[in-house]
Amino acid sequence: MKFLISNDDGYFAPGIAALASTLARHGEVVVVAPERDRSGASNSLTLDRPLSVRKADNGFFYVNGTPTDCVHLAVTGLLDFRPDIIFSGINHGANMGDDTIYSGTVAAATEGYLLGIPSVAVSLCGRSGNNFSTAAHVVDELVERICNRPFSRPTLLNVNIPDIPLDALQGSLVTRLGRRHHAEPVVQSLTPRGDKVYWVGTVGSAQDAGEGTDFYAVANHHASITPLMIDLTAYDQLDGIKSWLQP
Repeated sequence: MKFLISNDDGYFAPGIAALASTLARHGEVVVVAPERDRSGASNSLTLDRPLSVRKADNGFFYVNGTPTDCVHLAVTGLLDFRPDIIFSGINHGANMGDDTIYSGTVAAATEGYLLGIPSVAVSLCGRSGNNFSTAAHVVDELVERICNRPFSRPTLLNVNIPDIPLDALQGSLVTRLGRRHHAEPVVQSLTPRGDKVYWVGTVGSAQDAGEGTDFYAVANHHASITPLMIDLTAYDQLDGIKSWLQP
């Protein structure tokens, strides 16, 4: 099996090293990741300048662009093979609920999915970052399941693992996305020159975090596996909008 790996934390992040090491046991691995932290980049593509690709001492390729740039460039020009599956991560921090809209980790996987390749975003949910090995174990099991029962069509999965020791993990659950409250207010501060600047506030607490959601699974020491779709059409509004066009 041939894997393409990317992330949004940068090619130097410990999570991507753990992911590459895990997937190398299952096949050929190529890493193409941003040269710096691009968290929150979402699905942005760089269209106003050319992109450069360099190779680090550890063999990872890094790009002066976004996570989406990395996957798009790799699949459409850089690689001499088509990946069987794309993994993004292991992100240091959760990507659940509304976070998936902004997440560069999920965006990298989404780009692979849009290019017709099964893709998986993987995140470790916690600030400590002490248990990437737990997330790597979940990835290892997931790859074995995919090998035994391959996807019948391109699939996009969002996987979140609690930042806990492996022996505390209670297995995996298939979930839906939860929802958060609105984000906290922006934080104002002053530059040394006295100019007012603003920092985007922290994410809000979870509003929809009941049983069946990704928030619930992680809070109860389960890995959360959420299949995602990209069709943004509001089908229940089609008839109502069509009525606008009627005389």
